[in-house]
Amino acid sequence: MIEAWTADEIRAAEKPLLDAGTPLMDRAARALARTVLADVARRRSAGGAPPRVRFAGSLASDGLSGTGRVRPARRSRAVGRAAQGVRVVLLVGPGNNGGDTLFAGAHLATAGARVTAFLVAGTVHGPGLAALEAAGAEVIARSELRVPAVVEHVSAADVVLDGLVGIGARGALRPPSGGIVRALVEARAAAEVAGSPWPWVVAVDTPSGIGVDDGSVPGPVLAADRTVTFGAYKPGLLLPPAAHLAGAVEVADVGLRREHGPQVAGTLRLQDGEVSAVLRAPGVRDHKYTRGVVGVVAGTDKYPGAGVLATAGAVRAGAGMVRALGPAGVTDRILDRHPEVVTAGGRVQSWVLGPGIPSDGSDAGQDRRVYGALAAVTGVLDAEVTGGVVPAVIDAGAMAMLEHRLPEIAVLTPHAGELADLMRGLGHEVGRADIEAEPVRWARAAQRATGATVLLKGAVTVVVGSGVTFTQADAPAWLATAGAGDVLSGILGALLAARAGDVLADPALTSRIAAAAAVLHGRAATLASAGGPTTASAVADAVPRVMAGLLAG
Repeated sequence: MIEAWTADEIRAAEKPLLDAGTPLMDRAARALARTVLADVARRRSAGGAPPRVRFAGSLASDGLSGTGRVRPARRSRAVGRAAQGVRVVLLVGPGNNGGDTLFAGAHLATAGARVTAFLVAGTVHGPGLAALEAAGAEVIARSELRVPAVVEHVSAADVVLDGLVGIGARGALRPPSGGIVRALVEARAAAEVAGSPWPWVVAVDTPSGIGVDDGSVPGPVLAADRTVTFGAYKPGLLLPPAAHLAGAVEVADVGLRREHGPQVAGTLRLQDGEVSAVLRAPGVRDHKYTRGVVGVVAGTDKYPGAGVLATAGAVRAGAGMVRALGPAGVTDRILDRHPEVVTAGGRVQSWVLGPGIPSDGSDAGQDRRVYGALAAVTGVLDAEVTGGVVPAVIDAGAMAMLEHRLPEIAVLTPHAGELADLMRGLGHEVGRADIEAEPVRWARAAQRATGATVLLKGAVTVVVGSGVTFTQADAPAWLATAGAGDVLSGILGALLAARAGDVLADPALTSRIAAAAAVLHGRAATLASAGGPTTASAVADAVPRVMAGLLAG
């Protein structure tokens, strides 16, 4: 499990270490420099193993006693080759983030790199600056800083370290940082169009300008190829849209202790072990009913494919039985593809409601079936009538039929446009662009307003339960294809049916199951795609192989 720590939680965890004299900045700077050299070596060797980098010497940091002196590093021949002649540009802001960048630059210069530092702040970390100057780096003071010169140096560099602001910054970058970054973003876009090289960008702790705690992007941000973050992930490295700007994230261990970290779960990301723990493999005493029965109300005569795909997701994700309800034009097509599906009513352990059903009420038959299933989910009708409360996936047109507050065992699965429609119906003036700019904010607002678990689909899928947010980024961009969301609904329905008893006993488990479904969906898309285009049907067909791999460990 990846767990993100907010800026306040990081500062609280750092305090006892700083009080004890732990040189956190020295640890951070060394880790940053090692990663930069490892990246350079890897890029130069076209995939060769990065060297092990060790630095000697003592740097003053964090206000501790010391001279800021850098002694020559003991380095292997491979490290020397990696550092020698590398052109490194430092973008240095105030405070400790700038100090980390300056000390890392001093290590790189001592190792043989040609380092140029642009001091974007009037006042920077004094010991770090002294160390950098002692290592022979070129330093451009703010009074001498010119944006065209920064762009020229960056364009000619091999590596850029973005150390403009730290985790305490809020809002868009202020001048001159904002202007510099905007000019660099434009230069990078022009270089990509022209096919010109661009340096490897390494963000120090987080890319400057992102919302550290909420993943927002309120202004220009220089997209990183690598982020070296200190101690723990920050929420903005996991949450969209900022997560797309972080590149490959490496956590540098600076000694933060877990017991000083978050006391309640905040922003999480499932990894293989947690996903496999969610999956329920059948035992020798299981039969089709104990494995979970999924009821699917999806598809109409106008959109029959949605019913086929939602059913395929449930079948391929291991449901013991799938009951598909709908007009003959839909169920006949489902049976053509999946003859094992049952098209008669009966008890179910979960519902999948809404894929392919218009939100305008134009299919009275399917609407009636959705309303009946929602009565079971919400418990508004007697259990003897509905068969009892069960979890549900509520997608597409079914989200327009909500009449009662939902329990946490109901999962809404909108994309950004559908979430905007839902929130407007609840009285919020919001459009799709607003959702895409602040997806976490609006997913959380929808969870609070409806009571349901919310799974907001996107390149980074956000799942919000009561008090917890999961983010999963397991899918290739090729998954943005028609019908993919229908398959996800079926997968999630199968997982909820398999764990229905557990979910009813502990509704908070719902969000973790939804996040696991997003992982399966994304991994299946990666397998089906193999680096190229794919289809929703191919994604569904790949699910069993992904599940088998996860269960095998």
